[in-house]
Amino acid sequence: MTTEPTAVIHDIGYRHYDGVRLGRGRATLALGVQSLRGVFGLGRTVRAKIMPLLLAAIMLMPTVVSIGVMALAKQFVIPYPNYAVIMQAVIAVFLAAQSPYLVAPDLRFRVLPLYLSRPLTVTDYVLAKLAALAVALFGLLAVPLTIEYVGELLVDLPGPPHTAEYFGALGGAVLHAVLLSSVGIALASFTPRRGLGVASVIAFYMFTAAVSGIFTGVLISSGRDDLAGWAMLLNPFFLVDYAQSTLFGTAPVNIEAAPPGVASCLILLAVVAVAVTGVLLRYRKAAS
Repeated sequence: MTTEPTAVIHDIGYRHYDGVRLGRGRATLALGVQSLRGVFGLGRTVRAKIMPLLLAAIMLMPTVVSIGVMALAKQFVIPYPNYAVIMQAVIAVFLAAQSPYLVAPDLRFRVLPLYLSRPLTVTDYVLAKLAALAVALFGLLAVPLTIEYVGELLVDLPGPPHTAEYFGALGGAVLHAVLLSSVGIALASFTPRRGLGVASVIAFYMFTAAVSGIFTGVLISSGRDDLAGWAMLLNPFFLVDYAQSTLFGTAPVNIEAAPPGVASCLILLAVVAVAVTGVLLRYRKAAS
């Protein structure tokens, strides 16, 4: 009586990996770079490139106009620290479009455990996503500001260049990037649907902008300028504008409202801390 084997192991060429294992840091960096490329549609379909590149082009339009006016009329048009507030609607659309892309697919298709199998942790994953969006937002602001500053130097306007305002605006761009990326990722991470994520970010921006504008207008018209500055903090763009003014000495957009000073910086830090904590808790729950 012969016994046939019940199982056969075929050698098809699999080999153990004996190379260098780069660890958590390199894995986090790779995830961040991949996410940053995806924000601008790089490595994705042509359709995915249209929205971010179109918004980036729109962000450059005021810079082109400003350089043209400086060259023809020899006048400085758009103050650097006010650029983000002037273009806040475009930045909000960019944030609403790209925040869900970074987080929604992984939640919807439940692939987060694959990322976290090793060596990434939840904190590494969240930091990579936040850093990717923050770098994208910083670039969205810093590139037009830098082009405008270079144009100002080439045009050679009367008087000294606005170097201090330019660097103050770059500092403000960092604050915008950190605050908006934290809030955007926090809002988008609570739903696995990209459409709902886009709607939540847009609704947050429209609500805060409307409430801030109404309260500020009513308080200024009634002579309560001291409270009007606090009402403006409801809008994240004006919150950064006041924090930028406090930290870097730039002039706020609305000089009629009394700026809250150091309180704006503390509120900004508190909002970022709450948003990042919410994202970490959300992903720890999703990974479990």
